[in-house]
Amino acid sequence: MEYIANQENLEAFVRRAASSSVLAIDTEFLREKTYYANLCLLQLATDTEVAVVDPFAIEDLAVVVPLLEDPSIVKLFHAGSQDLEILYRELGVLPSPLFDTQVAATLLGHTQQIGYGPLVHSLCGVNLKKSDSFTDWSRRPLSDSQLEYAADDVVYLPKMYRIMRERLEAKGRLSWLDNDFAAMADPANYVSDASERFRRLKRVGQLNRRQLSAAREVACWRELTAQDRNVPRKWVLTDEQVVEACRRESRTIDELFMVRGVREKLCTRDARAVAAALVRGLDAPVEKWPELDKCLKSEPNVDAELDLMEAIVRLRAKENDIAMQTLASHGDLAKVARGYREGVDVLRGWRRAIVGEELLDLLAGRITLSLGPAGLVVTKMGS
Repeated sequence: MEYIANQENLEAFVRRAASSSVLAIDTEFLREKTYYANLCLLQLATDTEVAVVDPFAIEDLAVVVPLLEDPSIVKLFHAGSQDLEILYRELGVLPSPLFDTQVAATLLGHTQQIGYGPLVHSLCGVNLKKSDSFTDWSRRPLSDSQLEYAADDVVYLPKMYRIMRERLEAKGRLSWLDNDFAAMADPANYVSDASERFRRLKRVGQLNRRQLSAAREVACWRELTAQDRNVPRKWVLTDEQVVEACRRESRTIDELFMVRGVREKLCTRDARAVAAALVRGLDAPVEKWPELDKCLKSEPNVDAELDLMEAIVRLRAKENDIAMQTLASHGDLAKVARGYREGVDVLRGWRRAIVGEELLDLLAGRITLSLGPAGLVVTKMGS
């Protein structure tokens, strides 16, 4: 393992890695006190060497961009969404092609969110140390145990990739991951729409449409303010405070300050901005009031259909050695039960072939379910 803390050594590593067919990538970061993750370490590994890069000591991290964009090098991650978000913000590019071992593991009989340590143990027979899992990666100097822990996060990825790739090819499933990995490399996944943030507020379902209009405005202001100041959004206002102010339909600073804790959170200028956002949302034309996903409220109850659908999915997932949630999420099943046929993963590609068509047959009354000696039996009508 090489600890890289100067530009020259990083550039030398990049030149050597350019001839590799794989590049394992991981990051260590802190986010507790900022909106954007603060990159503290960048770990890189090929088949033959591991580099732990100190971004605090590097003049220009962009020298790694050619590796990230090289189509002949497969970039390897485990649960890489946050790493990809950080790389995109720091370097303005997303690695491609890529392979995520956590995603791939779901097609090889592992649980949907298997951790890196258990997967390393399963595939490589190694037990990783956990002593530095909650370390402060921003502090310097880093200890030998910290550097070893950081290096471990990438050193096994090339070997795991080759084992998993071989097993996926043997099962004819390698291409099944193409859409998942393409989505991970899509910049749209890492650009947030501040005007839609209100949909993720805790307890937002308590609000009527007029109040939702206010929540949209306030949550948008909070998001942009948190980004601008690079602080966690809850430091500006908590979800509960946003929802309560909108539920009360507060219009003035005095009314806003009646919500517990808001007076302490907001300076006068910010309070004026929030009050103005509330008024703007409350007074918006009715036709511009937003709605929550209809599935949350007004659509018919489909509990019975879901019970039967989940029974079939569980059966097919077990037969095919695939994590159940990977084959069909509960949300997708609810959409199908309510009549949705477009934009639902379980009705596309390999998922449709394994279970999607069968679910449609079930809802159309073309199959029956019964219990036999070996468990659930699915029978086509007329057969």
